[in-house]
Amino acid sequence: MEHTNAEKEPWRDGESGVKYLGRGPEIDWGIVRFKPGDELDGHYHQRVEETFYFPHGAPLFLLNGRAIRVCPGDVFRVEAGECHNIINDTSEEVTAVFIKCPFLPEDKVKA
Repeated sequence: MEHTNAEKEPWRDGESGVKYLGRGPEIDWGIVRFKPGDELDGHYHQRVEETFYFPHGAPLFLLNGRAIRVCPGDVFRVEAGECHNIINDTSEEVTAVFIKCPFLPEDKVKA
């Protein structure tokens, strides 16, 4: 068993960015917070599938160059090889849950 508390884990960029809550052995998952104007940076994974859940907020989700406006409650499953980015072009903070499987930390390729 593994146990953590999301409130005790740090954000990668101080007050925003990625917050890992589980890393391996099978999945990689956590929360990502976007302040207005923040973005994930376009990338893809060679073998990893990634799923995003947006409990609130309406950022722009880019998938292979196609822009999709997120609605609260949306879930996106991104297959390996699909280029994706998230841009918070709104005036409100956005938080998303992400799950990556399998756990391959070096699998990310910048687009």
